[in-house]
Amino acid sequence: VQLVESGGGLVQAGGSLRLSCAASGFTSDDWQIGWFRQAPGKDREGISCISGSGDTLDYVDSLKGRFTISSDNAKTTVYLQMNSLKPEDTAVYYCAAPCSPQIDWYLEASAWGQGTLVTVTS
Repeated sequence: VQLVESGGGLVQAGGSLRLSCAASGFTSDDWQIGWFRQAPGKDREGISCISGSGDTLDYVDSLKGRFTISSDNAKTTVYLQMNSLKPEDTAVYYCAAPCSPQIDWYLEASAWGQGTLVTVTS
C-alpha cells in the first residue's frame, strides 16, 4: 500500500484547504484510511478515519464541523476538507492506513504518507 498526500500550503486564518491522499495497492474495498497531524512541539493527534464502505470516525470533538473526511467514488483518493482554519491547526498532516477506533491508531498503521505541511497565519 502506498499513500501520497498533497494539498498543504500557507493559508490565512479563517481560510480553507483540502488535503488529498492518493492511495494505491488496496485489492478490495476492505480498507481504512485516516488522517492525523503533528504540530510543532506537540504529540501526534488523530483526526478522522474513513472505510471503504464509507463509514467515518472522528477522533477530536473540537474539529468536528470544521474538518470533514471523504473519499472519491473510485475510492482511490481520501480527502480532508478543512474549513475555518486557525493558527493552532498549523501542523504536518499525514494519511495512514489502516485506521481504527483506537485513539493512537497511527502508531500501528502499516502505511504512512510522507506528510504535507499546513501553515495557518493570523
